[in-house]
Amino acid sequence: MTLILLTNLLDFLIINPIMPTSKSLIPVERIEKSILFIRSQRVMLDADLAELYGVETRILVRNVKRNIERFPKDFMFQLTKEEDDLLISQFGISKKGRGGRRYLPYVFTEQGIAMLSSVLNSKRAIQVNVEIMRAFIRMRQLLASQKGLMEKILAMEKKYDEKFKLVFKAIYQLMEEEEKPKRRIGFTTKDDK
Repeated sequence: MTLILLTNLLDFLIINPIMPTSKSLIPVERIEKSILFIRSQRVMLDADLAELYGVETRILVRNVKRNIERFPKDFMFQLTKEEDDLLISQFGISKKGRGGRRYLPYVFTEQGIAMLSSVLNSKRAIQVNVEIMRAFIRMRQLLASQKGLMEKILAMEKKYDEKFKLVFKAIYQLMEEEEKPKRRIGFTTKDDK
């Protein structure tokens, strides 16, 4: 259900992109496609963020580790082996031993991404962060509107389920009446009794 909602949301975002207030460094679609839903949180991979900031992933991770007190577990976490394998199978991320990463990736929540600009401390990092925050705000607004729509659909299902229960009850009653033994028509003989 969550995956379907996120897929629909991404389709909506592609059709109705965020309108930037100034000239964007990065296409908004690129940011939106990088936002993943892992452990019930919207996050971005360290490699995607490094690409957006224009630095190598190892540099980004090194700077984060140097300032680890700024990144509690609700700002950043490392994926498990199972989550990493799922990403590899779903998105084609490079496998270990073939020139790809040799450690499990880190992911950053919206708050962690906001903290990254202070760690990287560059003009580009600040500009990219502003655009990423706009994308998160847009997604939050769309999810809120979709939640309202989902609540309406569930209410309609409940309403019509009640009406269909009455229809099914009437059908079952009709079926029960047919199961009663039918009275024979015509004359009866001693052998019939």
